[in-house]
Amino acid sequence: MGKLMRMSRVAQRDADTEEMDSVKRYKRYGWRRAFDVLMEAQTYWNNMDSYRRDRERNKRYTYGDQWKDEICVDGCRMTEEEYIMKQGNVPLKNNMIRRLVRNVLGVYRSQSKEPTCYARDRDEQKLSETMTTILQCNMQRNRMQELYARTMEEFLIGGFVVHRKLYGWRHDSLDCWTDYVQPNNFFIDNCMRDFRGWDVSCLGEVHDISFQELAGEFAQSPEDWHRLREMYKNTHDRQVIANYGERFGYSRLQNYDFLFTADPTRCRVIEVWRRESKPRWRCHDWNSGEVYKIDTEDYHELVEIENERRLQEASEMGMPSDEVPLIEAEWFIDNYWYFYYLSPWGDVLREGETPYEHKSHPYVFKAYPFLDGEIHSFVADVIDQQRYTNRLIMLYDWIMRASAKGLLLFPEDCKPEGMSMEEIADEWSRFNGMILFKAKPGVPVPQQVTNNCTNIGISELLNIQLKFFEEITGVNGALQGKPGFSGQSAALYNQQTQNATTSLLDLLDSFSQFVKDAALKDVKNMQQFYDRRRSFAISGKNAYVEYDPEKIKDVEFDLSIMESTSTPAYRMMANEILLQLYQQRAISVEMLLEHGDFPFGDQLLQSIKAQREQLEQGQQPEGISPELMQQAQQGANMAAVNKLYDAMRGSAAGGSE
Repeated sequence: MGKLMRMSRVAQRDADTEEMDSVKRYKRYGWRRAFDVLMEAQTYWNNMDSYRRDRERNKRYTYGDQWKDEICVDGCRMTEEEYIMKQGNVPLKNNMIRRLVRNVLGVYRSQSKEPTCYARDRDEQKLSETMTTILQCNMQRNRMQELYARTMEEFLIGGFVVHRKLYGWRHDSLDCWTDYVQPNNFFIDNCMRDFRGWDVSCLGEVHDISFQELAGEFAQSPEDWHRLREMYKNTHDRQVIANYGERFGYSRLQNYDFLFTADPTRCRVIEVWRRESKPRWRCHDWNSGEVYKIDTEDYHELVEIENERRLQEASEMGMPSDEVPLIEAEWFIDNYWYFYYLSPWGDVLREGETPYEHKSHPYVFKAYPFLDGEIHSFVADVIDQQRYTNRLIMLYDWIMRASAKGLLLFPEDCKPEGMSMEEIADEWSRFNGMILFKAKPGVPVPQQVTNNCTNIGISELLNIQLKFFEEITGVNGALQGKPGFSGQSAALYNQQTQNATTSLLDLLDSFSQFVKDAALKDVKNMQQFYDRRRSFAISGKNAYVEYDPEKIKDVEFDLSIMESTSTPAYRMMANEILLQLYQQRAISVEMLLEHGDFPFGDQLLQSIKAQREQLEQGQQPEGISPELMQQAQQGANMAAVNKLYDAMRGSAAGGSE
């Protein structure tokens, strides 16, 4: 039994603890507490208004809507497109930005890289190979190759990308999932300055979901369902036609609000993650070497009583008290992540401390370049060149339309009798036409004027702007796949391509860091939520592993972005190395088929195992089926097939011995 203390001291200690606990302190305000959190989140969302408008402008220029910037003409504000049309012209454009974005996306996809796990302890390296296979299986399940390509496109346009990592039911399966977060729905505190995002203190997302999704997520009883129905009136009726939403295939930024959605059939839920603080104890258990933290109310039971138990046990064993490995505890203020799910009216739908063992929020984000907290995207660098290119095209078109093209100068004194000017013009433009008139002395004959006013330097200016595109972005002709000039060496062409890739290296490596951070959070979630033995297999590879939570749960992994093993060049190189190792008798034929990537490897490995079982039972082994040999001949080099067939026969003979 613990020491009896006075009530005044206990009450004073509880009051101090409650004052230091930010969540308990704000709960004194009742309903106003959630409203204050909501207003803080709205402030951060409003502070990102300039970013959202810059992103919208970059997106417009990327996809060809390039005359919507507003200008002021004689005190009247209008778009450039409206002004050009009032002048009687057609707003022409030549979209060069879209081509640049596609080229960079092609470079990214051609890299064929994927995250690979490495255990910090070399003795656990085998477990890291298992974790790599599990991670790649999860990436295939989430279609991450396509998701990362579209996220890279967002990175080029807006300079800011966000993913959300969660665990739950989806597609009738309980697994780890990745969601793409639309940047317009995301907010983050404006005090963050760390490039890595480690100093963020508040972030969140605005969700627009149906009432069915809302009830499925937050209703735990019929009373909760009725409360949500009363809270979100009319949104539960699916008969309401959504006339206020966005058109399919298009998006808009007008009337975009933090608290309310423009679609009356959707329910607005604001998810907020904040750093809160409370007093805790940081403990170091010398007996197990474990370092952990506990709440203040658990200190007496988990530290004092446990230390007394160890001292009592040591006394019974005759161990000196100074040799007893006790638990050392240090009081500190812990900053931890706390989440809120709020309605637009300040109702708390759900709240609590982060449920993840990585003790962080579920989001992964990357801003580029984020110097002084600023975001400058790849597309924003070439908007001025795109605008000037469009201006030159417009000027070229205007000069060509305003210049004389086939203008007929017909003197009045030469007008034939009995013909009108309309008939003369029609006869003049007719094939093999003829006009009879009496020539008079001193009167010039009719003539047609054609004025070539296009060669005034516009073509040179346009070529300069197109070169500026390559100079600014680094995406030159070699990287675009354009053929080189006649007589150009392959080494020079490859060097130009390499130089262009080098100019994009900073952008690509920054995105690779985002992929690495996302994969690391996936690994942490898998270690936490995969609580039973499971088998995993990568589609298209001979990779089958079994996940054992007892072995992998506490392993500390690091990740790196390595060249993907799914490329044909990598598979060919790996198969050649494995065949050389087999010829040198360094590996067995089973290891060759398990680690190689042969189109017939699985069936051949099964045949070997079947023959070995027949030999062990004293039966005569059968040969390879004709279907398997035909498949092997169609899918692989015949020399490699013969080597594998000989290896299989040798393995079977060795097994019979």
